[in-house]
Amino acid sequence: MIRVENINNNDMATSTDASNPGFFKLFACKCPRCRKGDMFAVKNPWILKSTMKMNKECPVCGQPLDIEVGFYFGSSYVSYAFTVAVSVATFVAWWVLVGFSLYDNRVWYWLALNAFILVAFQPYFMRLARTGWLAFFRSL
Repeated sequence: MIRVENINNNDMATSTDASNPGFFKLFACKCPRCRKGDMFAVKNPWILKSTMKMNKECPVCGQPLDIEVGFYFGSSYVSYAFTVAVSVATFVAWWVLVGFSLYDNRVWYWLALNAFILVAFQPYFMRLARTGWLAFFRSL
């Protein structure tokens, strides 16, 4: 339930606010409506016990963040897209900087580095995917 009495147009940033671009607030996991409130209860995504613990609503503007049961299942596709993009980026960077060969084990070193990067950044990717999924449906 949205508390209308707490929503004040002067306190909310609009999508035309040039000093507060929405695209970059996506990476900070901020509310897609006001771009100020935190979506997650704990700011550090690498505290694994509370990585996906979200606020019920935005602490600044009251935007409900727990839309419905199963709403964020679609964000797994967004997270998958992030991991594919990072894998392609590391592949191209490795190819340009180190190179690949059929006569040695450089491809296995890239696979090990890529796996380490993906596992290390997965908690952040999952949060980023939820933020992007909510922002996409907020803009419709």
